[in-house]
Amino acid sequence: MNGSHRPGRPRPQAGALALVLHSHMPYVEGFGTWPFGEEWLWEALATVYLPLLETLAGAPVTLGLTPVLCDQLETLTGPAGERFLAFLREVRAPVHTEDARGLGEGGEHEASGEVLRAAGDYAAADRAFEALGGDLLGAFRRLSAGGSGPELLGSAATHAVLPLLATVGGRRLQIEAGIRAHERRFGRRPGAFWLPECAYAPGLEVVLAEAGARTFCVDQTDALGLGAPEQLEPVRTPAGPVAIPIDWSTVGLVWDERSGYPVHGRYRNYHGRTTHDLKPWDNSGATYDHAAARALAAEHGRDFLRRCAARLEGHRVQRDRPGLLCCPLDTELLGHWWYEGQTWLATVLAEAEAHGVELLPLSEALARVEPVEGRGLAPSSWGVPKDLSTWDSPRVAELVVAARRGELELVAAASRARAGAAGGGDAPAPALERAARELLALQSSDWAFLETRALAADYPLTRARAHARELVAALAAAVADSGAELDPGLRNLAPELDLRPLLAP
Repeated sequence: MNGSHRPGRPRPQAGALALVLHSHMPYVEGFGTWPFGEEWLWEALATVYLPLLETLAGAPVTLGLTPVLCDQLETLTGPAGERFLAFLREVRAPVHTEDARGLGEGGEHEASGEVLRAAGDYAAADRAFEALGGDLLGAFRRLSAGGSGPELLGSAATHAVLPLLATVGGRRLQIEAGIRAHERRFGRRPGAFWLPECAYAPGLEVVLAEAGARTFCVDQTDALGLGAPEQLEPVRTPAGPVAIPIDWSTVGLVWDERSGYPVHGRYRNYHGRTTHDLKPWDNSGATYDHAAARALAAEHGRDFLRRCAARLEGHRVQRDRPGLLCCPLDTELLGHWWYEGQTWLATVLAEAEAHGVELLPLSEALARVEPVEGRGLAPSSWGVPKDLSTWDSPRVAELVVAARRGELELVAAASRARAGAAGGGDAPAPALERAARELLALQSSDWAFLETRALAADYPLTRARAHARELVAALAAAVADSGAELDPGLRNLAPELDLRPLLAP
């Protein structure tokens, strides 16, 4: 041990922990309400995104806000925000009152009291949203301004599984549309890029380099082995961008559905619900005790830090070099799926230094940890299993085929339009742009994920089929060059769309 090291202080030679919060929502604004549709967004706003603003103030973490999520956050200063407030006031407030009364009349007085307590979450969200004037996107912009808060990640426009796209132009369209939207909203092109579903295939780094991305996360668990020291070693690709392996042995402390922190009996049971889907019970079946669960979440935060410190120190001893411990989590886990998750996160942020863990955003962590050269990367995802089968299997073949066919037909139509414009004709831009937006919507990874996991009845198939139909109609209008006006349909999806990347050589 270095004699000058003070106990409780980070050991710079041990490396750093990079917490990466991946915030994402498919485009549901205007597409249904209950049980599937806009209420997904409204619940995430109330239980995750609004509370997160306070939790992440000044935090040295990496925050991903996918372009398609931001497309929807941008609408909240208008009618979408009014619908959100109506949801809080006309749906959530009265059902808490009604279910509390029903539980009390049934003799479950403690559960009734818990329902009334939980109603305060939605009242707090109402106040916070009103205080922001609905401008949640602006609040995130301010949170990251000046370099004193979270570092923001870029991503593909609609969270497409990039290795499954049919053409290089299609990949460029997804990547560039997402990066252009990020640049307009946050004032700079992102240096770090989130591969949707951590889905990687050799060659993607070339397209990322063209877009200016300097780093991305990748899951190499199957290739390297769970807990391997190489998981803490960034890899410089031949194209330039640095691939940062995620450490699933660390992620699993939170994420594992059988042994992760959220399954503890004291935490609120996400699946045990009242008549109106409220949750007054814990995982053990007892009435939920909020104070006790928060205390446990804080202790689990400390346990997480102790394990991270040991993981980093073990790597330093074994490899004689600092490591980068990358732990990405879906932001929506923290507050929605795992109700106490933001208490856990706040503890990690507040006590990292005291536990000897240096917590840094990805770019700063990379400045401390030199990437290795010449190490190959295996095709992968962070799915279960860690391949592309969640998004490419017989069960979702209809979605995969429709998206690939639509992409190829769009490329062909755009090529014909460009040739016509070069010959003096006018390219039918409105119809092609509508077709491109429908393709981006169809390519969302969420539809196949939800269908594979059977999580949302027929909603994902209904949405995907509708986008496929509209894509065909828009392509037909482009070919006919009819000049017919198209239904706007997709509202604010991919507002920075530019078709030129689709045809770049």
